[in-house]
Amino acid sequence: MSTPAITPEERLAELGLNVPEVAAPVAAYQPAVRSGNYVYTSGQLPISEGKLLTTGKVGDAVTPEQAYECARQCALNALAAVKSQIGDLGAVKRVVKVVAFVASTTEFTGQPGVANGASELLGAVFGEAGQHARSAVGVPVLPLDAPVEVELIVEV
Repeated sequence: MSTPAITPEERLAELGLNVPEVAAPVAAYQPAVRSGNYVYTSGQLPISEGKLLTTGKVGDAVTPEQAYECARQCALNALAAVKSQIGDLGAVKRVVKVVAFVASTTEFTGQPGVANGASELLGAVFGEAGQHARSAVGVPVLPLDAPVEVELIVEV
């Protein structure tokens, strides 16, 4: 008899995490949209329990370590948005693409390390199916003065 595979939500629980409630949009858009076999999330901010984890720019008021944690929270929020469209994260076949926007000073060049907060979480949750293409982009400012914003494309 084979052992049933561990689900993505069980993997999250092993990490001491869970899928949060879908973050309310801060403007006129949907948190996620399904088109065929793909779910596209809107950019997710590092909101936990209704508030941003921190504000400001990476390389100034926000450390790279804080920004990494923000990217991780963004990924959790993106998973909540995906789940709102498909009902069960076990239906995710593959994380296809991650885009991480990092509000940073002009001197800060560690955007890929910040984006690893999202990428490493997705790898831990989905294993090989969590390995994805990615862009990590430095920007001057993000909504609500968030330091990080992450969006996903997943195949279901």
